[in-house]
Amino acid sequence: MRGGRWAALALGLLRLCLAQANFAPHFFDNGVGSTNGNMALFSLPEDTPVGSHVYTLNGTDPEGDPISYHISFDPSARSVFSVDPTFGNITLVEELDREREDEIEAIISISDGLNLVAEKVVILVTDTNDEAPRFIQEPYVALVPEDIPAGSSIFKVHAVDRDTGSGGSVTYFLQNLHSPFAVDRHSGVLRLQAGATLDYERSWTHYVTVVAKDGGGRLHGADVVFSATTTVTVNVEDVQDTAPVFVGTPYYGYVYEDTLPGSEVLKVVAMDGDRGKPNRILYSLANGSEGAFEINETSGAISITQSPAQLQREVYELHVQVTEMSPVGSPAAQATVPVTIRIVDLNNHPPTFYGESGPQNRFELSMNEHPPQGEILRGLKITVNDSDQGANAKFNLQLVGPRGIFRVVPQTVLNEAQVTIIVENSAAIDFEKSKVLTFKLLAVEVNTPEKFSSTADVVIQLLDTNDNVPKFDSLYYVARIPENAPGGSSVVAVTAVDPDTGPWGEVKYSIYGTGADLFLIHPSTGLIYTQPWASLDAEATARYNFYVKAEDMEGKYSVAEVFITLLDVNDHPPQFGKSVQKKTMVLGTPVKIEAIDEDAEEPNNLVDYSITHAEPANVFDINAHTGEIWLKNSIRSLDALHNITPGRDCIWSLEVQAKDRGSPSFSTTALLKIDITDAETLSRSPMAAFLIQTKDNPMKAVGVLAGTMATVVAITVLISTATFWRNKKSNKVLPVRRVVRKRPSPAPRTIRIEWLKSKSAKAATKFMLKEKPPNENCNNNSPESSLPPRAPALPPPPSVAPSTGAAHWTVPTVSGSLTPQPTQHPPKPKTMGSPIQSTLISELKQKFEKKSVHNKAYF
Repeated sequence: MRGGRWAALALGLLRLCLAQANFAPHFFDNGVGSTNGNMALFSLPEDTPVGSHVYTLNGTDPEGDPISYHISFDPSARSVFSVDPTFGNITLVEELDREREDEIEAIISISDGLNLVAEKVVILVTDTNDEAPRFIQEPYVALVPEDIPAGSSIFKVHAVDRDTGSGGSVTYFLQNLHSPFAVDRHSGVLRLQAGATLDYERSWTHYVTVVAKDGGGRLHGADVVFSATTTVTVNVEDVQDTAPVFVGTPYYGYVYEDTLPGSEVLKVVAMDGDRGKPNRILYSLANGSEGAFEINETSGAISITQSPAQLQREVYELHVQVTEMSPVGSPAAQATVPVTIRIVDLNNHPPTFYGESGPQNRFELSMNEHPPQGEILRGLKITVNDSDQGANAKFNLQLVGPRGIFRVVPQTVLNEAQVTIIVENSAAIDFEKSKVLTFKLLAVEVNTPEKFSSTADVVIQLLDTNDNVPKFDSLYYVARIPENAPGGSSVVAVTAVDPDTGPWGEVKYSIYGTGADLFLIHPSTGLIYTQPWASLDAEATARYNFYVKAEDMEGKYSVAEVFITLLDVNDHPPQFGKSVQKKTMVLGTPVKIEAIDEDAEEPNNLVDYSITHAEPANVFDINAHTGEIWLKNSIRSLDALHNITPGRDCIWSLEVQAKDRGSPSFSTTALLKIDITDAETLSRSPMAAFLIQTKDNPMKAVGVLAGTMATVVAITVLISTATFWRNKKSNKVLPVRRVVRKRPSPAPRTIRIEWLKSKSAKAATKFMLKEKPPNENCNNNSPESSLPPRAPALPPPPSVAPSTGAAHWTVPTVSGSLTPQPTQHPPKPKTMGSPIQSTLISELKQKFEKKSVHNKAYF
């Protein structure tokens, strides 16, 4: 027992000693501007993005134990940062706003698991330009008298910016540079510009837009400037600075013979020019009345005081004076206006229209349509009169109705005038548009208050003339008729209308043109029909095109075009080229039979083919659309075909029917004889194969033969041309030697020619032309010297005694040689190819004989 207690005591003392020996961890203090350590004097811009790594806590433990980092905030404050316990990385987790919180208090701590060291730090939030200026104490309204001096202060605006530094400084300016106002850029005082004035009568309210702008700064790494606007309403206060203004000038008044004394003649109206606070107005007559007129001082009404018969003058020029009365009752501004009053005769007679028999209010006339421009309507006898005197007898004349057709002369009349109506627009006077034209003559007084007037009706009956051309209802007429339509069939009816009346409106029709021969037209109804003897054929001519003319009695006409299409009728059966045809069929290759239907359109000209008779029936198939015939798939050789042929014959006879698709349908049959062979038989002789293949198409054989001959001729020409140019360039085309031969007698020459004819085939096949290669050495003594090519040497002639008296002549020769080919026996020609080969040999013999005759000078 006692030993166990001592052991426990010793263990406790050991632990205490070890605990006292463990030192606490601590932060590094890296000073101002450092981004790691203990955050001493650390500051952060307010526009730092949330989630940014802003700092790294850095410390150490003396024993080298693992350490962890922590950060905490006051419970009433925001947790702005978070820390990585292991690495000490501090991250911004809340947005910063210096204007709301310019410093942040936090407690950072470092721990090694046993010891915890905590420090209180203050993080400064630095300002960025994130606030815009803001006007205070809005709205801004100022009342300014209109006579305020230029340069005077009117109002002061004030804007604040919560940023610091340049971002918090505010300057002012006006948005409208052409305003009569100006603002101090620093104080915000609004002033009236030098030289500017305010005028209530011109504008009693001004709206001034003021802009406040900060000094700019950095925000999120960029330079930004913020601004704000406000509107200052400047109300202009009216002052008494404008004289009275008259309304309704000039003023004229009239006194008539029946006007009574005391009657009002006219009224003068005036008002204070200062409309904001107008003064009271008083009226008075300054001069010119001579006691005949008076004016009401408050209303401005002028009245006559005497009888018109007592007045001594015809015109009175009065001067009316108005005076403003100030609020205290003293006279202020004054103004004067002239007033004219005329004493006139009583206007009691309106204008009146007269005819030949007295007053008249209706005038009638008949005339042809479209009279000449400027013509006077002489059938109208109209006089107008006003019995008043002077200005009362002056009136205007005008025509009321369709405008621009006629005009009236004169337009202004004094007392009396003869009325003349003149044509102004001849085209508008059209019988077809309107048979009757109605106007009103209007006379209206000019200078009278009553404006007396009178009217008279003018009725013009138009007479028709032949002024229109017949017009078709369409420029083109399209018709379709079947080609088997009998003669006299109706095709199409054309219509033309002439708006004229009577005989001028009658239309006669006719047709003309290259396609009109088979057709007629009724001259009155316009019905187009075929000639009684006409026989239409769509296969010969499917479309006709001609012209139709509509003409009135005076020869005025118009033309339309007619297009007639013949509808195809199935009136032609299919036709084979021959009723009995022979074809050669190679096993595996079809033969084709063709029938042509001369109908013009589908389906009448579409042909279907079928085999109507064959024995046995199951040997051939036919394509119903193309007419191709082939052996059935079960027959693959001549042996199989011989087995089903009674006489083991290879020539078959088929009856083939060609039937069109028209309604009703027509059909034709032909007998087809087919000679059947196989490819192996053809391969034994290419010429025979070619002849068999072209047996049904001889033109193909002629074309191939002509093409072969043309190719041979072309190659010969090319070789000859090349040889000629080569010799010409080498400059060797000169006689090298002359061979002197005696002229042979006629008999030996004949014998020679006969011998040549019999031997031409051998000579053509046993010799070929060889040319020596050219040599640039010009020494003729050398055996290798270059000589011009010589003509081929002919075989030696038979022994004939030459004539001693024959003349000698020399011929130029061209060096060359003929080399005999080794004798080869050609294979025996096959039976099917021998005729063609014999023909080719005969042609070669004839050509060689002709060449021998041309070269007779060599003998």
